[in-house]
Amino acid sequence: MRSSSVVLFSLAVALGAMGQAGAQSGKQQPWQRLQMPSIAALEKTWVTPPPEYGPEPYFGLNGKMDLDVVKHDLDVIQALGFRAVTAQFGSGNFGYLSPEYLGFFREFVAELKRRDMRLWIVDDAGYPSGFAGGRFSAEHPELRMQALVAQRIDANGHEVDVSAPAGTVAVTAISSAGETVQIPFDGGRIQWQPPAGEWTVYVVTHEFRTSPTRSDTNPKRTKDASQSLEDYLDPKATAQYLEFTHEAYKKAVGDEFGKTVLGFRGDEPDYSIGGLPWTPRLFETSTRVKGYDIRPYVAAFLQPKGVALTPKQLLAKADFYDVFAQMFRDGFFKPQAEWCAANGLEYQVHLNHEEAQLALTHSEGDFFRDMRYVQMPGVDTIWHQIWTDTISDFPRLASSAAHVYGHPRAMTESFAAYRPEPDIRLAKYILDEQFVRGINLVETMYVSSAALSSKGREGAPAFMRDPGYPGLMRYTGRLSYLLSMGRPMATVALLLPTASLWMNDAVADNTFVSAERLLSESQIDFDIVDEDAVASLLTMNAGKMQSLSGNAYRTILVPHASILSQEIVSRLRRFAEGGGRVVFLGDLPGQVSGKSYLEARAASPEDFRWAQVTRGEISATPTPPGFPPASAPEPLRVSPEMMRMVRESVSDAGLTLGQPDASLKFLRRQMKDGTVYFLFNESSKALKNEVTLKAVGHRVEQWDAETGSHHVLARGSARLPLEMQPYSTMVLVVR
Repeated sequence: MRSSSVVLFSLAVALGAMGQAGAQSGKQQPWQRLQMPSIAALEKTWVTPPPEYGPEPYFGLNGKMDLDVVKHDLDVIQALGFRAVTAQFGSGNFGYLSPEYLGFFREFVAELKRRDMRLWIVDDAGYPSGFAGGRFSAEHPELRMQALVAQRIDANGHEVDVSAPAGTVAVTAISSAGETVQIPFDGGRIQWQPPAGEWTVYVVTHEFRTSPTRSDTNPKRTKDASQSLEDYLDPKATAQYLEFTHEAYKKAVGDEFGKTVLGFRGDEPDYSIGGLPWTPRLFETSTRVKGYDIRPYVAAFLQPKGVALTPKQLLAKADFYDVFAQMFRDGFFKPQAEWCAANGLEYQVHLNHEEAQLALTHSEGDFFRDMRYVQMPGVDTIWHQIWTDTISDFPRLASSAAHVYGHPRAMTESFAAYRPEPDIRLAKYILDEQFVRGINLVETMYVSSAALSSKGREGAPAFMRDPGYPGLMRYTGRLSYLLSMGRPMATVALLLPTASLWMNDAVADNTFVSAERLLSESQIDFDIVDEDAVASLLTMNAGKMQSLSGNAYRTILVPHASILSQEIVSRLRRFAEGGGRVVFLGDLPGQVSGKSYLEARAASPEDFRWAQVTRGEISATPTPPGFPPASAPEPLRVSPEMMRMVRESVSDAGLTLGQPDASLKFLRRQMKDGTVYFLFNESSKALKNEVTLKAVGHRVEQWDAETGSHHVLARGSARLPLEMQPYSTMVLVVR
């Protein structure tokens, strides 16, 4: 008879498969689905895991490329410890996606297959994804990215009488007090006599405007706007993108899809533009979704930085970005994920600004919404975002998205443009800090064919040339495999208050970041969940909200959200009344919205009588993830009441220490007949403590990811002494 946990897991996997759009026909490969192996099966496989679990270098196919060069480069890459590659077209002797290049690429894939290596294909000739090597600018300019911009006219005491520019969508006068007047522009003329006071007229137009692209097909070799991105919000543009890129690769190597070729890799799609994201159907869609015309408010969003919006304008701004986020998901990310699934592949992508959610919500809309259909959510760590002097919980966004949506893996692009470049010791630290937050596929930046073919191993970055690097990659492959197996076990969910961030709520952002840190430093394993998941995606039963991966949340923490939808409030109430715990950190929401945020009502005490709330302080200035290196992180300021309430709300912490120690981080995963713990001492000091593992079993083993060996640590008790060297990791398995 199977245990109830296995039955729930199987049900969750089935629900996850049903819930994902475009599921491929036929049987998925093992690496594409959640698996529940026995500890014995893990023990046999993890020493030399399948190549699908990486790691892989980001490999630029640049320089003079031919079969002899490929063989040489792959020899070097294998010697560095890799059994897979992420490959991007590069400048050299082939035109982008030309018949000659695709013929060469087929030889490249054949050579990978002969070596039993795997491949992820970078979906463009650089980054961000979506410009098709310049073909949108050259062949389909009508499908290029567009933006809303505003021309300002000083209207203090004199009549405005000007021609409306081409592409005008709204004309709005805004006073210094925030009053607005809509000005008609019928007949192409803008005529308006302002009342007394200081007024500015904003003429809002749409124009083709793109985020800058870094392209190997750009003759200038610069990052600029010469090769426009597609209109991310238009599915027709993405269909054309797939035709330009993915279909070309399919004709060349489609017989290796799902075998040697694992999928496509996207990079940083976003709106890094002056202005607001726009597409011809945006206003029509916004009216249908929100029930009112957003155009009278758009000018307010285009005012200079530092101009405070009125409460009503902030609510309308949340509506605008809510619609933008839905259109970005359905116009760009979803079609690619569906195409990959239909072709036996997976889609992996990371965004921009993962470490800065206030910025991300305005350039990409909503991290979780973008990742809703992506099979392998990702993050990247560049510059100095993860280092021994930073606090870096943002990788948990990708792993949480994988958990919530029922996917086994989350990826990282690591080490790009690191300042300073890490040595091998710090490279391991950067990877371990991501592993302990749920990342389980590693891509390392950057190796160039031109450099490898001329210099061999000396053409790789300095930290990759270290004699210990192949061993680090074996360690990475073992952990990637081990932490991809089974299912997550987090029982605590931390809500990402996206609607509040759309309204520029810095307090909500700071409280969210501080709560991440509080939970990690208190050894509380948790997932981040988004508002869509709480509103409808998570299944609810008997005081639990269950993800598509099968882990059940018994506690939901809400970090100072200034506004929540009625749908979320109702579901949280049902969850609490069924026995779940809901704790509002910092304060209760002040508003509750319906179909639109603009028509939100003031919250009343009756709305949240079922919840717990602590108004204690939880704040700290997040350590800036930039260069030069940040100073030592400020300690969290947390009230005793808040600390007590958070701890009491967690019914299953998974692990407890004899003495509090913020330096220990951990995660755990449930297997068929045991539990795997991954521990990381994030401190520069040795750790000596006592640990109690809350897992069913009477034999604790320590597995060594560096050697693949293991030994029995304890029998008959899951309480044991814990000693860890600085920056060290430990794998504990409870059978």
